[in-house]
Amino acid sequence: MKGVAFSHRWRYALLASIILFVGYLLMLQPKWILNRLMHRSPEVLYAVDTDRKLIALTIDDGPDSHSTEIILDVLAQNDAHATFFVLIDRVGENEAVVERIVAEGHELGNHLLQDTPSIQHPNYEFESRLEQAHESLSRYTEIRWFRPGSGWYNRAMLRSLERFKYRLALGSIYPFDSHIPSSWFASRYIVWRAHPGAIVVLHDYGNRGQRTIETLTYILPILKQRGYRIVTLSELIQTTTREDN
Repeated sequence: MKGVAFSHRWRYALLASIILFVGYLLMLQPKWILNRLMHRSPEVLYAVDTDRKLIALTIDDGPDSHSTEIILDVLAQNDAHATFFVLIDRVGENEAVVERIVAEGHELGNHLLQDTPSIQHPNYEFESRLEQAHESLSRYTEIRWFRPGSGWYNRAMLRSLERFKYRLALGSIYPFDSHIPSSWFASRYIVWRAHPGAIVVLHDYGNRGQRTIETLTYILPILKQRGYRIVTLSELIQTTTREDN
């Protein structure tokens, strides 16, 4: 019986070690993991390799009738711009907010219809939802970017995106704001992880939007003081492409 108990303790210790190691990798998001992901799927944008002090800010899951407006105010106060990955089901009653996003120099990204994992949809359904969202958002501006719900994708999704001339964008700084309800943590994490060419992922809508307001109010002056410009995904790509040429 002692041998069985020891075996169980050993298995629990091993499992705990694996969980801690995975948690460590997720928290630190080391550069070698990012480089491997970028090499594996070069058509997916995680970050840009540049020395210029540019950071792309992306905000998912809006628009929200309350928080998005305040987020736009905070961005304007700090001369910052963002790419808003919006959900079509939340656009209908917030058209004026979407129009303001575009009018103030930000850009829209396609985040499909509802806040659900995109990879769970069969490909025919995913493509139908993609087209529906594309047609809705194209009334406001040209749409270049797509981000899947929950961040997971597959090759079939990438082929569908190619037909719409989209590029899939994920990110290099994800402060777990959809899982850890702490603006304090998100703010310090972003400031700690900031680097040229980074893409930050935050969330809007409801309580998440309120936390994003607090996070942006804290981080934007600090990043600006460090010499960073906060830009849209398209500006990050266009500026760094001109730099390479």
